[in-house]
Amino acid sequence: GTPLLSVTKADIHTMKLLSLPRDTLLKPLQAVTGIVERRNTLPILSNVLLEDDGDRLSLVATDLEIQVSTSVTVEGGGKGSRQGVTVSARKLLDILRALPEGVPVELDARDARLQVSAGRSRFSLQTLPAEDFPRLAAFESAEAPIRIAEGSLRALLGRVQYAMAQQDIRYYLNGLLLVTDGEMVRVVATDGHRLAYCQAHLPGSALARTEVIIPRKTVLELQRLLGEVDDPVAIDVATNQVRLRFGSVEMISKLVEGRFPDYQRVIPVGYRRRALVSREVLGAALGRASILTSDKFRGVRLALNPGTLRIQTSNAEQEEAVEEIEIDYDGDALELGFNVAYLQDVLGNLRCEQVSMAFGDANSSALLTVPGDESFRYVVMPMRI
Repeated sequence: GTPLLSVTKADIHTMKLLSLPRDTLLKPLQAVTGIVERRNTLPILSNVLLEDDGDRLSLVATDLEIQVSTSVTVEGGGKGSRQGVTVSARKLLDILRALPEGVPVELDARDARLQVSAGRSRFSLQTLPAEDFPRLAAFESAEAPIRIAEGSLRALLGRVQYAMAQQDIRYYLNGLLLVTDGEMVRVVATDGHRLAYCQAHLPGSALARTEVIIPRKTVLELQRLLGEVDDPVAIDVATNQVRLRFGSVEMISKLVEGRFPDYQRVIPVGYRRRALVSREVLGAALGRASILTSDKFRGVRLALNPGTLRIQTSNAEQEEAVEEIEIDYDGDALELGFNVAYLQDVLGNLRCEQVSMAFGDANSSALLTVPGDESFRYVVMPMRI
């Protein structure tokens, strides 16, 4: 974290003329502007901070909870003092997107305006002073960072993030629990009706025991920014913040305070009734059956019998859908009700051929796992139908 810059009055609102290819500027701008809210009480929060450091141009955006920064090499930039300006992130992004690929773009900041020129196009944008831009406090972490491959972290988050709550008054559910211990990293998300758990083994690590809740918006933004690559992500955890560094991106986020539910108590063990079913076949059947559910009531009735699963939905107009699929099951007959969306979410976010479903009785939660993969668990509460 750089300290806030001391800027003499003469420097304010000036930035040396920069010229760089459109795509060189567009990519980092897209990386930082995802967190910028469309409507802000503070106008400067709609802006992106552009700082010219001579040979690098850095871009920073924040919503006061999350800060994303990145930088890009600038050819032939002048050396000298660091100069900066803030400008509407959305407008600059829209302008760059609308320009032809590969066209050189010139940026020139003076007199509270940023001039953006490309070919015969000219745009003059209002700016606000760089020194007014609010930065999250510099980062101090006592522990060694967690190191995990970018693609692995993306897959880990992808397997659980859909189970996070949205705007729940139990604010600690509006995020994802990250647990580190020794060689294990665990992530858990729950909205009180279902819970998704996934773990990754990092051989050779000696991670301190930590438990932090990362906010929902941070998790979704990470999903957007992380790639399917093996490059490392360094994750530092401090008392009330987490920092992730990957590629040229640095993301700092505040953490959610509060106590996450005891996920180990929620995950059932020892269920006797187990069924094996094709993920795609089950997903398609639920998709068809869900057409006749209403927005208010998303209930689906599952009837298990040896060899078959019967899926049934109905609505207030007395309309009904029935699907029957083949499953590998030889237990007793059992009928349960679930929210169909909770089943569709998990099936849509897994990449396996088959899923294993384990059941207690009609009033117990169901446990979905992936055959041959111990790292993932999904628990869904039943509903009365």
